[in-house]
Amino acid sequence: MKKNLLALAVLMLLSTYAWAQSLSPIGVWTNEEGKARFEIYKCGDKLCGKIITLKEPLRNGKPKLDENNPDKKLRTRPLLGLDFMKGFEYEGDNKWDDGTIYDPESGKTYSCYMKMTGKDKMEVKGYIGISLIGRTQNWTRVK
Repeated sequence: MKKNLLALAVLMLLSTYAWAQSLSPIGVWTNEEGKARFEIYKCGDKLCGKIITLKEPLRNGKPKLDENNPDKKLRTRPLLGLDFMKGFEYEGDNKWDDGTIYDPESGKTYSCYMKMTGKDKMEVKGYIGISLIGRTQNWTRVK
């Protein structure tokens, strides 16, 4: 009987650990405004993100471009397919940190972290300097 209880306890601990590890940001997400969908994916041993759909993909009948980029050479690249999140490493406690996020609306790049707050919910925070000051969005998994 003691062996069965011990085996059950070990099994429960392992299943809890496996569940915690399943809170991964890999997948397709949308932001609070629903303006776009983003795919978070593995890029080497880190995580990256790209824009895969836009609610309004066209401007004057043409695909929207990265017009606000400070690098003039990049202003003609389309927003669809744009890699705008890079370099996220798993820190623990369902948090990926040390990444950057590019905001095509302002043309600025910020330090960023992603933290899973549930199976299909994620907090994304862009900041300058320390993470106490910055802008937080709550994203929802689409698939």
